[in-house]
Amino acid sequence: MTITTEAELQGMQRAGQVVAETLRTLRAAIRPGITPAELDALAGRVFRRHGARSAPRMTYGAPVNVFVSVNDDIVHGLPTRRPLAAGDVVSLDVTPYVDGFVADAAVTVAVPPASPVALRLIECTEAAFGAGMAAARAGQPVHAIGRAVEQEVTRRGFTVLRELFGHGVGRAIHEEPNVPNYYRARDRQKLHEGLVIAVEPMVSTGKSPRVRTLRDGWTLSTTDGGLAAHFEHTVMITAAQPLILTA
Repeated sequence: MTITTEAELQGMQRAGQVVAETLRTLRAAIRPGITPAELDALAGRVFRRHGARSAPRMTYGAPVNVFVSVNDDIVHGLPTRRPLAAGDVVSLDVTPYVDGFVADAAVTVAVPPASPVALRLIECTEAAFGAGMAAARAGQPVHAIGRAVEQEVTRRGFTVLRELFGHGVGRAIHEEPNVPNYYRARDRQKLHEGLVIAVEPMVSTGKSPRVRTLRDGWTLSTTDGGLAAHFEHTVMITAAQPLILTA
């Protein structure tokens, strides 16, 4: 969506605040022995407290409050009852619908004690998001974000998962434009002030940029078993630094 009024900005900020609180709650709960299903239930309690609903459940019938993806699962992981173990890499993807607005953000957390490669992967993914933000200015093409993300990931020796994109967001989960995490010359649409997008690098320790869908029909995983990390915020484009709505 494109924010054109103060009321729309306030609506997106309210949705973003629910995302931020949910992610804080889930991050604080990550420990060996907790299950993804328990994390999903925690998220549901935060949603109910704010009158929020799961946008993936409303839109696509996803049987979750939030997606929880572990290790080589990248995104859209269905919360299972398998307890998390030390060293697991856990991606938390939170997308509530709040009073007509949708905000979307994700973080990846390593269950302590974490391996050095897992920590470097998470650091790389967050740095790639930062690089994308530095390129996201009104008047710049969408592909400037993808170029910046890919350059940062490649520089650090990891792999962009090229089949998974960021996207416009606001009134629905997925709106125009698509926001690839690599340079595509055909993505020439210009960013403009007020445009709301979800920028979300998804990165792997493996060599393959491809993904596969598991038999549950939802979970997307790496094809070569590489660990995956996901970092995302919903942002509003401005002439200067984008405004992060889910911080």
